[in-house]
Amino acid sequence: MDNELIWPILIFGSGIIGILVAIGLARYVLSRDTGTREMKDIADTIYEGAIAYLNRQYLTIGLIALVTALVIGVLIGFVGLGEEVRLSRFDAAWRTSLAFLAGAVASGVAGYIGMLVAVRSNIRTAAAARRSLGEALLVSLRGGAVSGFLIVALSLMGVAGIFYAYNGFDQPALAARLIVGFGFGASFVALFAQLGGGIYTKAADVGADLVGKVEAGIPEDDPRNAAVIADLVGDNVGDCAGRGADLFESTAAENIGAMILGAAIFNAAGGAAAGNEAYVLFSLVLGAIGLLTSIAGVLSVRPVAEGRDPLAALNRGYLITTGLNIVGLLLAVLFMLNGEWWLFLAGMVGIGTSFLFLLTTQYYTATNYRPVRNIAEASRTGPATNIISGLSIGFENTALPAIVISLALGAAYFCGVQSGLTGDGFINGVYGTAVATMGMLMSAGYILAMDVFGPITDNAGGVVEMSNQPEEVRERTDALDAVGNTTKALTKGYAIGSAALAAFLLFSAYLSEANVAAVDLAKIPVFIGGFLGGMLVFLFSSLAIRAVGRAAGDMIEEVRRQFREEPGIMKGTVRPDYARAVSISTSAALREMILPGVLAVAMPVLVGLILGAEAVAALLIVGTMTGILLALVMNNGGGAWDNAKKLIESGELLDEDHNTIAKGSLTHSAAVVGDTVGDPFKDTAGPSLHVLIKLLATVTLVLAPLFIG
Repeated sequence: MDNELIWPILIFGSGIIGILVAIGLARYVLSRDTGTREMKDIADTIYEGAIAYLNRQYLTIGLIALVTALVIGVLIGFVGLGEEVRLSRFDAAWRTSLAFLAGAVASGVAGYIGMLVAVRSNIRTAAAARRSLGEALLVSLRGGAVSGFLIVALSLMGVAGIFYAYNGFDQPALAARLIVGFGFGASFVALFAQLGGGIYTKAADVGADLVGKVEAGIPEDDPRNAAVIADLVGDNVGDCAGRGADLFESTAAENIGAMILGAAIFNAAGGAAAGNEAYVLFSLVLGAIGLLTSIAGVLSVRPVAEGRDPLAALNRGYLITTGLNIVGLLLAVLFMLNGEWWLFLAGMVGIGTSFLFLLTTQYYTATNYRPVRNIAEASRTGPATNIISGLSIGFENTALPAIVISLALGAAYFCGVQSGLTGDGFINGVYGTAVATMGMLMSAGYILAMDVFGPITDNAGGVVEMSNQPEEVRERTDALDAVGNTTKALTKGYAIGSAALAAFLLFSAYLSEANVAAVDLAKIPVFIGGFLGGMLVFLFSSLAIRAVGRAAGDMIEEVRRQFREEPGIMKGTVRPDYARAVSISTSAALREMILPGVLAVAMPVLVGLILGAEAVAALLIVGTMTGILLALVMNNGGGAWDNAKKLIESGELLDEDHNTIAKGSLTHSAAVVGDTVGDPFKDTAGPSLHVLIKLLATVTLVLAPLFIG
């Protein structure tokens, strides 16, 4: 069969298979029983709150996206897409705007559908836990896999669809510009979805913890706490819909960067006549193979016996996925790139980087290693020492990932240079980093399934707690929830690792699109651009954290008011006003997500218009470097604070007399305070920085013609 048919069949075929498998898994999950009437009532309340919020959020995002698409069209209409693109300014304007909207819609749909299944999976996981740990593990993982497979499939098919719709091989410059518009739309929606979801969930979580655990001394997920339902809703809109949109735009943006560089090699090596279309499509084919291997990995996970560690089963599935990815990478290089083994080694660098990032993240966030135990020990002397220890661990944890990223970039670049694809060593080297990035992203479907597994098991534990199920059921959901906390932390490490590996790739793509040969920081406008890029990361994070603080303050006052005015709540004779708490989180999230989102889009545009294309390049690379390091501080520091609290709650920390330090003690209260400080770090600002990094790249790529001259 002609290569021109083989590769699109593989790309679109794997996307269709991914969607069909997601539908099959959704049917499997939704066919499970829903437990008792009381469990169903609680789960229905969570579902209604999640859907109500998501509908309002996406309506708000949709209106902002329409305005942004119009602005993009007007700006592109003034300057066109560059002389190398044979297209009128009017056609350039509407096609770019349409690509932007296509990316926005695909990102929204992927997150929305995945969350619909996830929020229905929580009660079925809780019901399965009444029978066995193994059954609950399968239900929760397969519920999470629905989101993972849909997101990767829609991302692949969306990018490939735009490329083929605009005759990518006949007009590679045009197709490259338009698929960047698709990536910008995906990044745009992801930023607001992650910000809004993160503000929502952490406002509720901080309010529930500080008033419930610390002041009232009641357990987590206690039905007497008015903020509990809002907290459980927030797990879905933040960790399911928000993270789904995050990884959707990750796979889209990084595929696009690789395709732009592939198009440069395609042109330099003689175009389609020389059979070089494989260089353009290679990243998409790796994504297609990765989707199929992720499906195999999820389906290979078997139920675990009672008392066994569920994480071991998930790790086996990941290792199977990784092994199949290596075989798939080998075959892709053999058949697409004529056995260019240097590029196979570049892909192996990416797969190895993924593994190392997961290990370092686990070291800094799991309860059986030094960092978390240090924070737990520091809690003995109060919240101040807990916070000091947590911050020091957050700062420390940037070292190993930065070294891994540096080694990976250097090794991948070297492999690309050695490949000798074209006469330009720089293009060859950057293409090596692109292959490494796509090697890392091959396991995105499986990683995202593990991520959404986290909020499903967290919600299942809440349903079990609030419906007063037997103790052994709660022990099973607690075991899954502890694993879920680890997998969520691992996914954040994976997401920022892939963003870091792609940073040079996307930066190089911008230099190519903006005709910038080098970035000279000795020039004052360029230095200013870089300085503003670093500042943007901190200001953006400040706005996100401040939003959580304000919303959490409102939530704390509301829960206190209900306890004060309705004494029957604490006696269990009066039902709290859950709807009021949900309304506070909803209003705060929708209101507070606007300013940081607009700032992220407006800053590079203003710098480009005032200071020029080279200054934007400085803003992009300095902002990216700063954002990667600060995201590592927030993600892993916040995860370590959270698990230090859980370590104490598990009874593993002993006092001087070797007695267990109990919940409600001063040590436990100090750990809860530290956890609430880490909450907006790890679930709002940190994950939002992942999206900010890629948004800076896509917005500058789309508007590069505007900044030239």
